[in-house]
Formats: sequence, structure tokens, C-alpha cells
Amino acid sequence: MTFLAVDIGNTRLKWALYPHAAPGAQPVASGAEFLENIDKLADGDWAGLASPQRMLGCCVAADAVKRRVEEQMEELWDVPAHWVVASAAEAGLVNGYDHPTRLGADRWVAMIGARHRMLAAGPQRPMVIVMVGTAVTVEAVDTQGRFLGGLILPGHGIMLRALESGTAGLHVPTGEVREFPTNTSDALTSGGTFAIAGAIERMVQHVRQRCGAEPACYMTGGAGWKMAPHMSVPFELVESLIFDGLLVIAQARAAKA
Repeated sequence: MTFLAVDIGNTRLKWALYPHAAPGAQPVASGAEFLENIDKLADGDWAGLASPQRMLGCCVAADAVKRRVEEQMEELWDVPAHWVVASAAEAGLVNGYDHPTRLGADRWVAMIGARHRMLAAGPQRPMVIVMVGTAVTVEAVDTQGRFLGGLILPGHGIMLRALESGTAGLHVPTGEVREFPTNTSDALTSGGTFAIAGAIERMVQHVRQRCGAEPACYMTGGAGWKMAPHMSVPFELVESLIFDGLLVIAQARAAKA
């Protein structure tokens, strides 16, 4: 039963078509599109695809963007669109948010994907899951699979734009990450990188203290590859973490049906 997974972020839509909805499945086709171009999917990347039999998506963009995706699907296929909304518990994860349904769907799905990955690799451990994109999120999950809470902070681009708009004379090219920057470009890039790294490493400390164990640490998101080399704590970089989570959720829901 072919399965279409869709991940709509703040900047891009990413999709993958799988032969079936099961963790570890390999996509037979995949792609990405900037949000301003998603009206072209039906005439572009999706035009040559056979109709998927199931679809599950994760969306943090506006409802209007979600609707544009649904219209593209309706133009091509007779398959209903289903979107993940965070809940009190799903696929082995318990939601500790004050208002569970207000937790971002991407954060919830990524945590579910990470927990399945961790359990497949060995015994239960606490986790720290980081998504580095337009915004950065840092999640803590205990050994039993309860989401303890998380951080949200601006990504590199937002930090730089805030400094440029609030400080005269900082309209400079992106620099390199240096331990001791000696020019403004490197100072800006290094400052943003180490600010994000510091928040992540603080969360790792919190999880160690709370759970009494070393957490499994995962990083994903479009800019994850930029952050991973600058962490003092080892992180496994997993580009497909949200797709992994969607596969886990789809399988769990099918088992209940």
C-alpha cells in the first residue's frame, strides 16, 4: 500500500513516496519545493507519480498553505489528506505539554521518529532532539518516552536579521565559525552558532540531571549539518527524522484500524 509522507515547514515542502508505511522503508521517489512554488507540484514532481493509497502529513505553515497542497492532491489523485496533530499520546510517546494539541506537529513527529530509532538501536534511554531550521527547537524525552518539555529559539537567519535591523553597520556577509573571531562577519556567524549550541548543551545537562543517564542525541532540519560539527556533545544527524516519525505513526494507526 503506497504511502505519501509530506512535511511542510516554514520555508519548504518536502515529500517522499514509500512502497508501504513501515519504519525503515526506503522512498521510491522524493523531492522538495519552496512554499511559493507548491502550486506547481501537480504539473511537476507529482505529475508522474502513481496515485498513493495513503497520505499523512506534518504542517507548521499556515492553513492556506496546507489547503494549496490538498488542492494539488485533489487535482491528481483520489486519496484523502491526513495531517498529524499532537495528542496526549501516540506511537509510544506521552505528551507532557501543558496543552498537548498546541505542541507543534513537527516537534511531535520528530520525537516519535527519534524514539523509534533509539529503541531499534538498543535499550531505552532518554533523548534530546534538535531541529535546526528557520527556528530551532530542542526537545527532552525521558527514558520511558514522556516528553518533558522543550526550547524554541531563533535560527541563524532570524538572529542575523534582528541584528541588522536593530544595529547600524552590521550589513555584512556570512562569515565562518571561529573560536576567536577577528572580523564582524565571523563574529556574527560564530555568535549565532554558539548561542544555539549553548541552549542545546544546557538541555543535555538538564536531561542528564533529571534522568540520571546519558541521553541519545539527534539532530535534524535543513541547517542541522551546519550545527552538528560545532557541538561539544555528539549528535546523530538524521535528515529523515520527520519522515521516520510519519512512517511510525502511519503504521501504528493502521494497526489500530
